Amino acid sequence: MRQLPAAFVQEMTETLGAAEATALFEALSSEPPVSIRLNPLKTCRVVGGTPVPWSATGHYLNGRPPFTFDPLLHAGAYYVQEAASMFVEQAFRRMETTPRRVLDLCAAPGGKSTLWRSLLPEGALLVSNEPLRQRAAVLVENLTKWGHPDTVVTNAYPADFARLTGFFDVVATDVPCSGEGMFRKDEGAVSEWSEAAVATCAERQRKIVEDVWPALREGGYLVYSTCTFNREEDERNVDYICRHLGAETVGIDCPAEWGVSGTTEGDRAGYHFFPHKTRGEGFFLALLQKTSSEPLGRASGRVGNSRNFVGKSSPRVGKSSPRVGHSLRASLSSWLRDDCSFQFSALENGSVRAVREALSEDVQAVTKVVRTLSAGIEMAGLKGAKTIPSAALALSVELADGAFPRVNLPYESAIAYLRRETLVLPEGTPRGIVVAAHLDRPLGFLNNLGSRANNLYPAEWRIRSTHVPEAPHVVEPT
Repeated sequence: MRQLPAAFVQEMTETLGAAEATALFEALSSEPPVSIRLNPLKTCRVVGGTPVPWSATGHYLNGRPPFTFDPLLHAGAYYVQEAASMFVEQAFRRMETTPRRVLDLCAAPGGKSTLWRSLLPEGALLVSNEPLRQRAAVLVENLTKWGHPDTVVTNAYPADFARLTGFFDVVATDVPCSGEGMFRKDEGAVSEWSEAAVATCAERQRKIVEDVWPALREGGYLVYSTCTFNREEDERNVDYICRHLGAETVGIDCPAEWGVSGTTEGDRAGYHFFPHKTRGEGFFLALLQKTSSEPLGRASGRVGNSRNFVGKSSPRVGKSSPRVGHSLRASLSSWLRDDCSFQFSALENGSVRAVREALSEDVQAVTKVVRTLSAGIEMAGLKGAKTIPSAALALSVELADGAFPRVNLPYESAIAYLRRETLVLPEGTPRGIVVAAHLDRPLGFLNNLGSRANNLYPAEWRIRSTHVPEAPHVVEPT
């Protein structure tokens, strides 16, 4: 059995009892399961595996394939996500009203954000935020590949959203934690754990929620989650939010066969995933409904600001301007399925984005207040007289059929494309901009010159490994 910190062993024994704690410790030494979640907008089916019971699109796999070398992963057909985290879906289904504006506050690398985007109805806006710049770039990539246009990615601190008073119907806070639930997968989480770290995390978590609280409307929902087991970061923080900020917990139906456990302290509703009971990693979630427009009171000794914990943000990528010429607008419109519902804006960095007309005011409200890295669909880059379509357009589910010729690449060529190599396309492929696809799922763009095709895949996304294993066959198109 893996050597666990003595204080953690004592805490879990006091919380669960000796027999159940021993079962937990043994589970933390076992092999973790592997699970993925399908993108319902890019229809595929899983090759083998079994369903995750609390997720309509989640599946356990029989082993861990080399995901990096699966072109369909890069096409956004699925996301590799820990199964317990998919329980967010059950919290969403307990909301009495359908949310129209959702903030995923601590979102990188993007697992829960891609899930939120799949759960939300058409016409709803997802704002996906990450305070750390490098992690935010990964978030942009994953949401771009997921392909839904009604998403904004921001790079801001929780307190920055406070000016959007009552703007959001849901705020999801998968707060940074001590990582006890990752002990099985991450040796570093074990070595870095301490009682002092737990106390620091718990305080930081409270401050994060306090800072963003004004942005949640009264009657709206907070989805509070951690990947840890202890009561300090879980039950006691939920109790703090209820008593000091004004909220009440909402129960979630969990069939007994799922193996989900209730709270280990107090009588407020909360849900634990313990690896000896559920097939997944450690996870805790509570669904809270805001009951007061003003905080009810704060405990003493709070830290100054949650930005002390998350580092520095970067400046805004580019302010938008409505000035897009008529001919350019007409050309861009022809690339989208519904050319009447998008508003086009030129950015200072030389790109053009498209935002759904019905959401343009909401998007503008967000981008005026917080640093924004992406919004809607990045359509193209403008280089002199040339308009070069962006990879985000190829990956978007709004790309119009027939907007560009499409070339289906066999597996080895698809991997070469994802490594950003120059390709030679089959004879007869039209010259100019073409969509590079694998199994008819777009990956990005190529500029076919005839003798060669210049690779337009984003350099920062490329596969760096030169190894090419056999095709993983995780999913197949339907």
